[in-house]
Amino acid sequence: MQGKAILVTGAAQGIGRQIALDLAQAGAATLILCDRQQDRGEAVAAEVQGLGAESGFIHADLAEQDAPARVVGEAIGRFGRVDSLVNAAGVTDRAGVADVSVATWDRVFAINARAPAFLMQAVIRHLKERKAPGTILNILSINAHGGTPDLAIYAASKAALSLLTRNAAHAHRFDRIRINGINPGWIDTPAERHMQSVTLGQGDGWLAEASASQPIGRLLVPEDVARLALFLLGDASFPMTGSLVDLEQYVLSVRD
Repeated sequence: MQGKAILVTGAAQGIGRQIALDLAQAGAATLILCDRQQDRGEAVAAEVQGLGAESGFIHADLAEQDAPARVVGEAIGRFGRVDSLVNAAGVTDRAGVADVSVATWDRVFAINARAPAFLMQAVIRHLKERKAPGTILNILSINAHGGTPDLAIYAASKAALSLLTRNAAHAHRFDRIRINGINPGWIDTPAERHMQSVTLGQGDGWLAEASASQPIGRLLVPEDVARLALFLLGDASFPMTGSLVDLEQYVLSVRD
């Protein structure tokens, strides 16, 4: 990642934050961070600068239609270029087909599918104008393969982005733009802790119980995703494109 300028969405906490920190440690020249949480996002930008990379924060709510184009335009205007994009922003609102409201559907798809699609569009156009190679990484979910009933809409949004990842990778392979995705399994992030303990009412003991049920004795953590992210963003993964990597403790479709 030496010398690269990289835009990371959802960078205020969890997976996005860890990827940004690891990219800075790996030698990225510039980390442009985007999130709707301004105070936390600016704090992560300061962490990144402390690791020796130039950094800046762009405040945006990716549910807004014009946000993706504005974010990429501002990133280019402030830092001159974008070489790579990490779409890590997302929401995990619970809803099934039988009970989802139109408002929830629109919010989940706006943030999890529409925003990353138009962020990809803006970065691809920028790279093509520069005639420069680049990499894009989409953070998806193991739920894109189907999902539990209460995650039906979330799973559908990630499945939509999975298809767009492969389609865009195929469309722009001769532009030397590599586009890949990661499907993380159950992961311990600040958002998931709040979802389980508060929103779903599981209390403080949910994490220990969940960890005990996993083959490695814990949930995945952001560092697990960040290590794979650096591989897929960097030259070590060349020429991989259109790959969707399941990062999970269980093997899908295999049963005891």
